[in-house]
Amino acid sequence: MNFIELRSGTSVEGADIHAYRSDVKGDNYLYLLGGVHGDEVEGVYVLNHLFEWLKTDEAQELPIVVVPILNVDGYRQGTRTNAHGVDLNRNLETTNWSAEVRQAKYHPGTGPMSEPENKYLDKLFNKFPPKQIITFHSWKPLLNYNGDCKEIAEFIEQFNKYPSEPDVGYPTPGSLGNYAPEKYKCPVLTYECPLIAEGKTLKEIWDENEQGLKAIMNSDMIKNKIKY
Repeated sequence: MNFIELRSGTSVEGADIHAYRSDVKGDNYLYLLGGVHGDEVEGVYVLNHLFEWLKTDEAQELPIVVVPILNVDGYRQGTRTNAHGVDLNRNLETTNWSAEVRQAKYHPGTGPMSEPENKYLDKLFNKFPPKQIITFHSWKPLLNYNGDCKEIAEFIEQFNKYPSEPDVGYPTPGSLGNYAPEKYKCPVLTYECPLIAEGKTLKEIWDENEQGLKAIMNSDMIKNKIKY
């Protein structure tokens, strides 16, 4: 599959935010998103390997947008937040957005959509409408589905044995899991990878996810959902 590099976004510190679109055009797109939290290297690693495989898989015909690392400043600095100290996954303009700072690492920003990284992501959504988003994070093994994508989570669960859950157990105001279903009627699968601090290597984390991710990308389930 061939990918075209899109016009990059710009982070708080002026770094490029890279994004790529497959050369299969569609009315709607599958988004693969990584590095919303800069310290979650496990999710970035898994998405990077998935992206490299997609580039070599000639059978792929899906309209896809890939953003390998949204929070490029945080990734470079090893921080959850961006260079403003804002959690990008609490900064989106949702009906439940809250200015309350429960902890510094969850800082929602001065207002919803205040951060350039999220503004760039939303520009992509407007130009290439999302139909399904898979966003790669790191925490504990979990497939958190928001909106109509339970079947995708359960399909992947058959391979990696990560539990599928509709809720992470605490409120996430301003998160992508709330934002995309509200504004774009687009379901979000938040794909939580285990932390290397728990004992697995990055390669082992990819190895336990490779089969399921390749299978879902080749499935009629995902093709029918995108309906390109």
